Amino acid sequence: MLSQWLTWPVLAVWAVISLACAAWVIQDLRRHNAFLGGMMKVAWVLTVLYSGPLGLAVYWYTGRGQIAHDSLWRKSFRSVAHCYSGCGLGEIIGVLTLAGLLAISGWPVNLVSFALAYVIGFAFTLGPLMQAGEAFRVALKDSVVAESISITVMEVVALSVNAGLAGDARIGDPVFWGALIISLSMGLLAAYPVNVLLIRFGVKEGMHNPKHMMEHQGHH
Repeated sequence: MLSQWLTWPVLAVWAVISLACAAWVIQDLRRHNAFLGGMMKVAWVLTVLYSGPLGLAVYWYTGRGQIAHDSLWRKSFRSVAHCYSGCGLGEIIGVLTLAGLLAISGWPVNLVSFALAYVIGFAFTLGPLMQAGEAFRVALKDSVVAESISITVMEVVALSVNAGLAGDARIGDPVFWGALIISLSMGLLAAYPVNVLLIRFGVKEGMHNPKHMMEHQGHH
């Protein structure tokens, strides 16, 4: 069972690894990728905090201006990561408040967490699109059309995994935190192929190539 190996020392090690990964990303953003928009920087740091080495790998291979060339898989990972940063924050707030602090279980937790994930995830997608040059009306339409499916898949998977693993665990139990951590990354992985298809068939554009943004800045 998950509770047998998921202990406080294991969580402590994971926390140290995730914080170290996030610290490295912050330094890389400051030194080599300062041209990225503020919302994009926040999104990358949160993605790495949620998923540790997995989030760091996504940033390294897809989110830096130093990538060799862009591709569908890179663009899709950038897109899902920015959605993930906001959705994850919404899920964390919802689960910690209702299940953790108020000891509420069942559908109210999932409903509130999903609503928060949608609103915050939507905002985290809208911001970078506008910073990339899209008009508000265009960015608003793109965000609603493109992100609704991605957010729904991400949160259905994440909240289902969290409920299945955590059970009746409370905020003082290691399994409560472990289930939340695992569920976040499962949501990220589940939403990735959805973003590939959405971008492939033109439903969403996806995040711009950071290398082009870096080159554009170099001309000024």
